[in-house]
Amino acid sequence: MVYVLSKNGNPLMPTNRHGKVKHLLKDGKAKVVRRTPFTIQLLYDSPEYTQPITLGVDAGSKVVGLSATTEKKELFVSEVTLRDDIPELLSTRRQNRRTRRNHLRYRMARFLNRTASKKEGWLAPSVKHKVDSHLKVIENVHRILPVSRIVIETASFDIQKIRNPEISGREYQQGEQLGFWNTREYVLWRDNHECQHCHGKSKDRVLNVHHKESRKTGGDSPGNLVTLCETCHKSHHAGRIKLNLTPNKSYRDASFMGIMRWYVYNSLKELYPEVSMTFGYITKNNRINNNIEKAHSADAYCISGNMNAKRIDEIYNQAFKRKHNRQIHKGNFLKGGKKKLNQSAYEVKGFRLFDHVRYRDKECFIFGRRTSGYFDLRKLDGSVVHRSASFKELTLLKRQNTILIERKGRNGVLLS
Repeated sequence: MVYVLSKNGNPLMPTNRHGKVKHLLKDGKAKVVRRTPFTIQLLYDSPEYTQPITLGVDAGSKVVGLSATTEKKELFVSEVTLRDDIPELLSTRRQNRRTRRNHLRYRMARFLNRTASKKEGWLAPSVKHKVDSHLKVIENVHRILPVSRIVIETASFDIQKIRNPEISGREYQQGEQLGFWNTREYVLWRDNHECQHCHGKSKDRVLNVHHKESRKTGGDSPGNLVTLCETCHKSHHAGRIKLNLTPNKSYRDASFMGIMRWYVYNSLKELYPEVSMTFGYITKNNRINNNIEKAHSADAYCISGNMNAKRIDEIYNQAFKRKHNRQIHKGNFLKGGKKKLNQSAYEVKGFRLFDHVRYRDKECFIFGRRTSGYFDLRKLDGSVVHRSASFKELTLLKRQNTILIERKGRNGVLLS
């Protein structure tokens, strides 16, 4: 599918007439403005006739599905992988800051300078990224297609109902820690004041509340805490015993969707004239009745509502990547009190991190680089193309961007 822009830059209906496109480019009547998805711009005046196009959006915490359809044909389909590393990076930054400030014997406490979180409409950075990412990928579709209508499915979850199916009424305001002074007291009571590893065999009466998963990633919720005696606690941290504990069930994605769903919908209403919301049971019904596979892009196709539209065989996989690492030095000190740099060279032999390149007739991305001119090449899903390819065998296709994109067939085979 070739996407077309008018002379004024307005999106027109795409075309499959590749021969016509070649002649336009050869005769100088059009120019290429984007490689993936392949987009041309006409250099002569033309009528801007368009058809009604519906963009189906399957909103998600990790993956966003997109499908643009007319009544007869699917024109664009994509799955976008969002960044999931922001909470951990924020925790690392907080730890580094505390460590750095603790090197002073006495430092005045921070006071009344946390103003950002008091602003109306403020979102945590991890949630804001996901909201902005939804808006960005939808905007990118509008740049290549004359979308006339957006239909979005945003899921809502009752987390308390998931944990306790029988909850009702006033119980929603009465959490599991009701009546306890703090979380530690509740965890000790829940575990019957008994070590959950040795169950009292060590005869050690000193009890500790231990994090199953590190506080950095798992938090301080009771589900991530367990009671251990002093003996087992020290032995575990010394590496002498391994705890056989069930991991904490995370509802992070459900919480994300609960926070961001209305922000995404209301933001779209402000930007575009016709936006509507649909629900998961309608999407599921359309998918089952038409015998369609379960996938984010397939859900987006069902959300668009044009079930008679012929589906296309190509899908664009996209992923958001961090372009720059702002941490200058590593946290550990080398001999002599020196710190090792945490940043590699910005450009090596003319190539940068996440550049889209061709290596031996294979299209891939630079995931790692060495100053000697050898690169770690991978596909967008992380599969390795070559661990150490020389820069002499690489051809630059596209410079790095916040969003990496590759074209695949429905069977998962990468298309050039």
